[in-house]
Amino acid sequence: MVGEIIDGKAIAKGIRQELAGKVAAFKKKRGTVPALHVVIVGHDPASKLYVRLKQTGAEEVGIKSVKHEFDTITEKKLLELIDKLNKDKAVHGILVQLPLPKDIDEKKVIMKISPEKDVDGFHVINMGKLFTGDENLLPCTPLGVIRMLEKEKVEIRGKDAVIVGRSNIVGKPLALMLLKRHATVTLCHTKTKDLASHTRRADLLIAAAWAPKMIEAHMVKNGAVVIDIGITDVNGKAVGDVDFKKVKERASKITPVPGGVGPMTVAMVLSNTLEAAEKQLGGYA
Repeated sequence: MVGEIIDGKAIAKGIRQELAGKVAAFKKKRGTVPALHVVIVGHDPASKLYVRLKQTGAEEVGIKSVKHEFDTITEKKLLELIDKLNKDKAVHGILVQLPLPKDIDEKKVIMKISPEKDVDGFHVINMGKLFTGDENLLPCTPLGVIRMLEKEKVEIRGKDAVIVGRSNIVGKPLALMLLKRHATVTLCHTKTKDLASHTRRADLLIAAAWAPKMIEAHMVKNGAVVIDIGITDVNGKAVGDVDFKKVKERASKITPVPGGVGPMTVAMVLSNTLEAAEKQLGGYA
């Protein structure tokens, strides 16, 4: 068996095309352009790339994108900026690119963003809604995985799903989203004993540990759908959590790195921005 490669770029392109139509309809009915404001602090190359991709995507679908870029900024000044954006009715989505410098409390910054404008879906109110089954503005990478599975017509209901990685922004929210869709979910992590015994049971295996090639072929069930979220720079090359060349010989479907989940994450930021604008302005009414 050689797994079918899931083309995240192509799926994300289709989603952006759908969004462009929805944004045009929103503008026509409301006379307002959905606006996303992105804040970036520092010189992290990956962060700069992600912000550039989000801005390019926003322009493509007709969303206004504004970048607030700082070499350095105090936590106080950053919180004041977010407060200003919260109060500005012309701003519909706020995204603070992570990671932030060590002298800034990321949790405090995330909590400062209005839940209604939290297009990253990280605010505890939005996370709390997810926990109770009320999917509001969802974290973009997990949402991107769900949309990808839907587009690929991968059945989730009743399947054994194993997630390797328990972060607050990927592993945990994705587990809740899969549970809502009636998967049986196992959440693994660095303290999991005999990881392979869990991964080999998975109909749907999702790697989100940011540990290059940690998922080897012998750890994967024949015919499993494998989603690789982790990405690490290894000698200037982007490497996923899955040993792609070997695992694709066992998987029925598999995402590449790059070109898999990454483009979906960006597309979901744009989708969340439109959703936030619709809710703030009363949709198309």
